[in-house]
Amino acid sequence: MTTRILPAIGDADAVRALTSLIGQLPEAEPALPVADSTALLDTLGQLAAESIDELPEVVLVHERIGPVPALDLIREVALRFPAVGVVLLTSDASAGLFSAAMDSGARGLVGLPLGYEELAARVQSAATWALGVRRHLAGGQEVTRGPGGTVVTVTGAKGGVGTTLTAVQLALAVRAAGRSVALLDLDLQSGDVASYLDVQFRRSIVDLAGIGDIGPRVLQDAVFTHPTGIGLLLAPAEGERGEEVTDRVARQTISALRNRYDVVVIDCGTQMNGANAAAVELADRALLLVTPDVVAVRAAKRMVRLWDRLQIRKAEETLAVVNRNSRLSEIQSPLVERITGTRVARTVIPSQYKELQAAVDAGRMQDLDNRSTVKQALWGLAGELGLLGGPAEPA
Repeated sequence: MTTRILPAIGDADAVRALTSLIGQLPEAEPALPVADSTALLDTLGQLAAESIDELPEVVLVHERIGPVPALDLIREVALRFPAVGVVLLTSDASAGLFSAAMDSGARGLVGLPLGYEELAARVQSAATWALGVRRHLAGGQEVTRGPGGTVVTVTGAKGGVGTTLTAVQLALAVRAAGRSVALLDLDLQSGDVASYLDVQFRRSIVDLAGIGDIGPRVLQDAVFTHPTGIGLLLAPAEGERGEEVTDRVARQTISALRNRYDVVVIDCGTQMNGANAAAVELADRALLLVTPDVVAVRAAKRMVRLWDRLQIRKAEETLAVVNRNSRLSEIQSPLVERITGTRVARTVIPSQYKELQAAVDAGRMQDLDNRSTVKQALWGLAGELGLLGGPAEPA
């Protein structure tokens, strides 16, 4: 049986050496190499969207792949595409790295420089494992998504465009639909999720920063269960401690939350750092909030270009959401789409701050009147994103 192999290598010399060896493997079908972690996840996502049968049996990850570190990338592939066997190519074949690679979800490790016998053995082992998983799970296509829920990030083009309000209402809509949801505040220096939901809780995501393996018990201690049923993981009360939350901490936290909840909504604020950049990169759906004014649209364009330069996310994979929309605004959704290069959500959020003022001032966004046109629009947005089991309607 043919074994499809997808190399993820950015080094040209290593690509040539690996391609030559793969060509000698019996019944091996090498795919065109991908040069970075973003391209790998995009490629696997596109193949998985067609069918589990389109996924390669084996992915070879080089130790110097970027921008995501190799072990973090392996963990993400193993989580999202469990029917793919991942093998790490590394010059460090120590027992410590072998153990770390296995903990991340790798099915094998091949030392550099490459040798035919070792590569053939590891590829065959990973392929056999992948085929076994597919046979056991062939009854449903859910395996292509990996275990766990959907991750949605909400980022503001600039301050004051309604990022936190949108994240909170999306989480409330998901919970009202009967699904489990976590709301993660990654606006690390000025997070306001706690203020919007009338919460006082001493633990935050910083408490996870020094933990190597975030298990269910550790996560449970850090997450506050709100009376509405939403699991809250808050930003630190001391903004300067936000620097302790690195991209690695963010990746491990998001993976742990994804394993426990149907939907994970992340408030990324408006300032990019390693943690929320990692969140946007990992997200199944990335929202960019913008208001219909020149300053906000220009800020949205800058943000999209920043994400593209840093290989965080492509413009066409980003969904812009227009907040405070009015029929009298000169800037409408088609113009936002044309300027930013993103897709724009069909749902627009009306400019009706008077409806929100009482709930915002009281810090109880969960008490917002069901007749509010802003709430109805945001819950409709949750339905458009596919976060609900059915049409989103305020109960």
